[in-house]
Amino acid sequence: MFDKPYDPKEHESRIYSMWEKSGYFNPDNLPAQNDHTKGGLTRNYIVYMPLPNVTGTLHMGHLLDNTIQDIVIRYHRMRGYRTLWFPGTDHAGIATQYVVEKELKKGGVSRFELGREKFIERVWEWKKKYGGLILEQLRKLGASADWSRLRFTMDPEYAKDVLGAFVHYHEKGLLYRGKRVVNWCTRCGTSLSELELDYADEETKLWFIRYSDALIVATTRPETMLGDTAVAVNPTDRRYMHLIGSTVTLPIQNRKIPVIADMLIDPKFGTGAVKVTPAHDMADYEISERNKLPMIQVIDERGKMTEIAGEAYKGMKTSEARKKVVENLRTLGLLIKEEAYPHRVAKCYRCGTVIEPIPSAQWFIKMKELAKSAIQAVTTKKVRIIPDRFEKPYFDWLGTIRDWAVSRQIWWGHRLPVWFCKNDKEKYVVNIERPAVCEFCNACEMEQSEDVLDTWFSSALWPFAGLSESDLKVYYPGTTLITARDILNLWVARMIYSGLEFQHAIPFTNVFIHGTILTKDGKRMSKSLGTGIDPLKYIDTHGADAARFGIIWQASGQDIHWDEAAVMAGKKFANKIWNAARFVTTQTTNFDLSEPMPRTEADRKILEALATFQASIEKDMAEFEMSKILHNLYDFFWHLFCDVYLEASKKQMVDPELKKSTQTILAYILLTSLRMLHPFMPFVTETIYQELPLPQKTMLMVELW
Repeated sequence: MFDKPYDPKEHESRIYSMWEKSGYFNPDNLPAQNDHTKGGLTRNYIVYMPLPNVTGTLHMGHLLDNTIQDIVIRYHRMRGYRTLWFPGTDHAGIATQYVVEKELKKGGVSRFELGREKFIERVWEWKKKYGGLILEQLRKLGASADWSRLRFTMDPEYAKDVLGAFVHYHEKGLLYRGKRVVNWCTRCGTSLSELELDYADEETKLWFIRYSDALIVATTRPETMLGDTAVAVNPTDRRYMHLIGSTVTLPIQNRKIPVIADMLIDPKFGTGAVKVTPAHDMADYEISERNKLPMIQVIDERGKMTEIAGEAYKGMKTSEARKKVVENLRTLGLLIKEEAYPHRVAKCYRCGTVIEPIPSAQWFIKMKELAKSAIQAVTTKKVRIIPDRFEKPYFDWLGTIRDWAVSRQIWWGHRLPVWFCKNDKEKYVVNIERPAVCEFCNACEMEQSEDVLDTWFSSALWPFAGLSESDLKVYYPGTTLITARDILNLWVARMIYSGLEFQHAIPFTNVFIHGTILTKDGKRMSKSLGTGIDPLKYIDTHGADAARFGIIWQASGQDIHWDEAAVMAGKKFANKIWNAARFVTTQTTNFDLSEPMPRTEADRKILEALATFQASIEKDMAEFEMSKILHNLYDFFWHLFCDVYLEASKKQMVDPELKKSTQTILAYILLTSLRMLHPFMPFVTETIYQELPLPQKTMLMVELW
């Protein structure tokens, strides 16, 4: 077996198949030797997989995230816990619809030509064909998730819980329908939350426009001035105090608008006087609410100017209207100046289209009380965020949170359980099933809302939605969530308050926020920018263990400047483990599992080093110090065991009195090292373990620590 170099291609698929067939990924099937009790109490260790989108394929972030999760699960499985790693996929409403629409476009067809029902059929066909791709890639990585409990956020049982949550919020008075300014993607044709926006720094212009002899305003969006309903200044700004309460004539539109005071205005921006367009700016909308200003919508859902904008602009794209407004202001002598200005532009996180804030009728969840419960869970340390520096952005967002717009104007997703009266579209019923009779007109067959729920609404229920009653009793709440910092508020906070709201218990006790992987020179990894790296090339070329080693070796801080040299180091280390096993197995067949007694100074040193290191692993694992553990493992195995003790053992085995004890120590150190290394490099360690002449064995995966 050990007579040739280790070749991961020869072993990895076979080993993974063996693991899957054993059924040990399912905690209900763990062997009797794995005692899950301590002090009479069952010990669970449950990890929730951050849901990959069905549109997704394995990227470097997945490699890091899932390797850490697998390490944690394998470690606790070997520690005698009843371990469950819940896997699943997210339907990813906007992303999946976008992908399928692009496929349709190639054939010259739009979703509107197909119609809703046929389009949804196409999405399901696409999901069946491509939706499981990333799960197969996770298997190649060695992920020991319980695939028998795989959930999809559009599964019938999951969907039932999602719609039930919507009804619950409505019955509790936390859900309401209202018209408010939302972030609107004109390409996707839907609203987005502020957490679903990407921001790009772009060089634009700041235009200075005369509104009166005393007031010049500065703006980056002159086309929206057609919908202005006020000019605002800071009440402490001495330059404008005498103008507060007066009116000015809005240029081009020739409407009288008031000059108002609001503390939100920054006196240092532009001239300190700003235009207020409540229908097309989030901050302006808040100002309008405080000052009871009207909303005038001059941009529609397609990103074009409305009739209210004026005959000269109606139907224009906003970019065209901007040019024309600037030209008209220049002609009127009202454009004072324009200057270069760096501006952060909000874009759709899926398609990259520039966001248009517009008024829209949406469904909102009142967030004040829910946010309070999520804050309390962390302040009382019922939920521990690791590292604790991530508590601040968590608290900052929840402390200033707006009501959550949970409705989306797309077709793929959980359709709202809202039924409208056909004869009075303002009247509706919230109910999972269509009412048999319309309670308003007693005549029509009520129509279901066209909207679907925000994908994050359904994923917020991930720790418990779709679970059987028996699984809920045994496997909720869970233990650990491992994820990236960019979804701390999008997902983690929402799961915490959802767990408290629906299950009356926190969903997990640990949230570990891992680092972000950057290119070697510190740039963001992105396929579109040409800086993305496909982790499968490392797995296919050098093996899953080498890829896992490479990513964890570098994961000692928040930002990882990727260096593939670490993967090559992992490949060499796998060969080192293999060669050490070959040496030990050629020297002895005595794999007695009892701890040996040292006879020489070399024996004592290696056994003491092993005991010290074993004790440190538990402490470091509790703090998710994976990189530290791996570095220590490497140093112990390569340097202390291979470089020092293996060499000493060769001399000791020449002495007949030391030979047997030395053989026992060699076997003991190798077997113990394989156990410690297994969570990090599962394939090579399991392959070696299966060849060891042990008196009793099943799989290294379920060997007790």
